[in-house]
Amino acid sequence: MVSLFENYEQQYSVLTADITAQVGLLTASATKDRRQLISNIEKHVEEAQELLEQMDLEVREVEASKRQRCRTKLECYRAELKRLTLDYIKARSMKQGALYDSAEELSDVRISSDQKQKLLDNSESLERSGRKLEEGYRVIVETEEIGTLVLKNLGEQRETVQRSRGRLRETGEELNRSGRIMNSMIMRSLQQKVILFAVCACFLIAICLGIYLAFNKN
Repeated sequence: MVSLFENYEQQYSVLTADITAQVGLLTASATKDRRQLISNIEKHVEEAQELLEQMDLEVREVEASKRQRCRTKLECYRAELKRLTLDYIKARSMKQGALYDSAEELSDVRISSDQKQKLLDNSESLERSGRKLEEGYRVIVETEEIGTLVLKNLGEQRETVQRSRGRLRETGEELNRSGRIMNSMIMRSLQQKVILFAVCACFLIAICLGIYLAFNKN
């Protein structure tokens, strides 16, 4: 689906091509044709300026990933319109007298060649600008992809660290429970030893008391 910005671009391309052609005609036109050409060129220049203003407003609504590319295009269009305006001013300032029919026919051929050359030069300039913009956009996209991949890896590493921390906490809790169980077993073992010592002591006392009583009877 063609965006509003792209629609403005198409209208602007038609206008600038028309301005370029009419400036070429104005450069070599007879006096009687100049007023109409000047009126048409000025009208088209105003329309082109209005389109650039609309594009400037529209570029603010473009999604962030394409905004810089559109801004760069807009700057190129402004520079192009400025150059066309200067060409128009130069062509308007030129003074030409009336031409003979045979000379007019020759001029028409020259005008046609000049127009084609200017249009070709303009197209090549736009094509070069387009290639530069595409290359810049490709670099931006690659940078964005790399950034996304780095963020994804960082997220995965963060999840791994969090899982490791969880396992460490679980291990610590298990160690604490094992420590408590070991302490309980040690205390029970000590209690049993104390009881055993007490029983042994009582048994020894009983034996000694029995032996003592036996000697006393004799």
